[in-house]
Amino acid sequence: MSFFPKISFQREVEEYLTKVFRNNELVAALGTQEAESKYQSLLSHLSHPPGFTTVRVNTHLASVKHVKKLLFEEIQKQFKGLCVPVLEHPKLQDILLIPVIGPRRDLKKHASEVIVGAHCGYAVLRGAHVYVPGIIATSKFMKAGDLVSVYSDIEGKCKKGAKEFEGVKVFLGNGISKLSRSEIFSSSGPLNGMGIRMIEPVYLSPSFDNVLPSHLFLQNLPSVVVSHILNPQPGERILDMCAAPGGKTTHLATLMNDQGEVIAMDKIANKVKKIKQNAELLQLNCIKAFCYDGTKALSVEKREDEQEGPPFLPESFDRILLDAPCSGMGQRPNMAYSSTLKEVTSYQPLQRKLFTVAVKLLKPGGVLVYSTCTITLSENEEQVAWALKTFPCLQLQPQEPHIGGEGMRGAGLSLDQLKLLQRFDPSAVTLQGMDINSLQDSREDDLISLANKDCIGFFIAKFSKSNSK
Repeated sequence: MSFFPKISFQREVEEYLTKVFRNNELVAALGTQEAESKYQSLLSHLSHPPGFTTVRVNTHLASVKHVKKLLFEEIQKQFKGLCVPVLEHPKLQDILLIPVIGPRRDLKKHASEVIVGAHCGYAVLRGAHVYVPGIIATSKFMKAGDLVSVYSDIEGKCKKGAKEFEGVKVFLGNGISKLSRSEIFSSSGPLNGMGIRMIEPVYLSPSFDNVLPSHLFLQNLPSVVVSHILNPQPGERILDMCAAPGGKTTHLATLMNDQGEVIAMDKIANKVKKIKQNAELLQLNCIKAFCYDGTKALSVEKREDEQEGPPFLPESFDRILLDAPCSGMGQRPNMAYSSTLKEVTSYQPLQRKLFTVAVKLLKPGGVLVYSTCTITLSENEEQVAWALKTFPCLQLQPQEPHIGGEGMRGAGLSLDQLKLLQRFDPSAVTLQGMDINSLQDSREDDLISLANKDCIGFFIAKFSKSNSK
């Protein structure tokens, strides 16, 4: 049952998506009604957070059992003794799953209000407190220590420093203000600390601020699956082409027991800094991060210098991960998607440029994994059809673990090819809330099965490159 309205798009993007999810191939297989019902269900799921918080354990430093015990104790402390389980996953043995309690429909709203930006609001729905940079407006007389109700300005229409806001706002829960209105909007420049400590969020998830920072990495479940599918081996040379903020990079290094070399690239300097910080925090030494544009990472002539960074010679890597820049429509929660159709359709050519470079950099016999966090055909199944046609040296490979659904029809791929793809489609389950009673009545197997489906929208394809030129 929906608690929030369905995700909204600009009209041209909505028309584009409607065509994607009503394509002839899909409608012929499912029927008009079923195809439409799945699409509407997807739109509802996208505006709500996933049903579970997923954390990856840094098994380079600690065992899953040890971290599970510490995390359970931390959650009990945060939730004031409320008994929420921490679950291990039978097929992803380095993650822990925490069910999200909510939506809580009986929360009382307070007169004093705080309006936060959409991105801050999405973080709150996934367990974060409110930090000062995310606050856009507060009630006129708000003081430190006041009980306040927090709302998200999903359309970005609220003016900074406003004393009231009558536009579209979504209730996120209640908290205690750590600062007064005048301190938040003081002329001496914005503060960076916590502004509101959430005490009654609509969705109850643990906060991970400074919780076991070197032992845990917050990741979405499909993002963890990707690194397992690439399956890097100790001693290999791996390329993570679009690596920031480093979740997958550090996971790959961990799976290799920190032996070998993981080259991480991103073209934005601040993001590369973040990759290096994460590698340091998780105490991984085999990662080398470079600020470089992946589309230019192929070197045509042999270089004299012994430089270890990009550009690289052809056939330099055993395995390559291309977690491509994408339209990001699979991210949850998102109540108002702001990109234009021009922006949405700009990703396909960029992804193809990156993919072409990846194929050339991959050794014969090597593995290339392509992934996105979006739901379109043009960035997912259509890219696979294009790749198989353009590069005869590539073959689609089965994925292990395969816990998502198969690929979506509409790109002209055969049923056998679609079965080799992995598409995480949140509409595969009914949108349902979780309260503490239903949680305690649930079997662990059923919760794991739900976690596999009630996650972000995501796509994975795995290719091998044949030895013959």
